[in-house]
Amino acid sequence: MDTKTTLPISQARTKIFDIAKRVQIPGTHYTFTEKGKPTVVMMSAEEFESWQETFEVMKDFPDLDKDIAQVERDRRSGKIKDYPTLEDVIKERKRLRLRK
Repeated sequence: MDTKTTLPISQARTKIFDIAKRVQIPGTHYTFTEKGKPTVVMMSAEEFESWQETFEVMKDFPDLDKDIAQVERDRRSGKIKDYPTLEDVIKERKRLRLRK
């Protein structure tokens, strides 16, 4: 935990407006503690939405890092593959979900 952005929730209560302004800076968040243990994280709504989108992508494409690495290896080696488009992949995932 970063001590600059970690503080007891009772102290955060007195600085909430200042903290709300500061978390608007991209990459800035605050961790609030209770009895020394982290309990809450405060970040901008924009950053929170970005995290939500990232988690959705990770859920929809759990092997994305491996897939990207394979494509990169194929690109470097000159190996030609007929990769599906993103639209094809999304359609296939939706089709599989409907079958469940």
